[in-house]
Amino acid sequence: MIFINLHIDQLKKKIIYRSNYRGTKEMDKLLGTFTKKYIDELSLNDLSDLEELLNVDDANLFNYYNDLDYDFKFKENHITILFKNYKYVDK
Repeated sequence: MIFINLHIDQLKKKIIYRSNYRGTKEMDKLLGTFTKKYIDELSLNDLSDLEELLNVDDANLFNYYNDLDYDFKFKENHITILFKNYKYVDK
């Protein structure tokens, strides 16, 4: 059980890092705040789906989030639904 928790903690750290260092400041903020809000509530499957979502390029993620045209096939799952419905407010 300790090994599983260690793996989950390492996965969370990797996800947090990747969500905050995307390449564009807008996506850093959007994905960083999204991840911070939900990371501790997610199951291992959700974390895996979030990691997969973070592999998508910024342009497609931005367009998907903003209901613009994108050329990537997003899987519909708990993470993509949360992301699509996430209300980002720039402070």
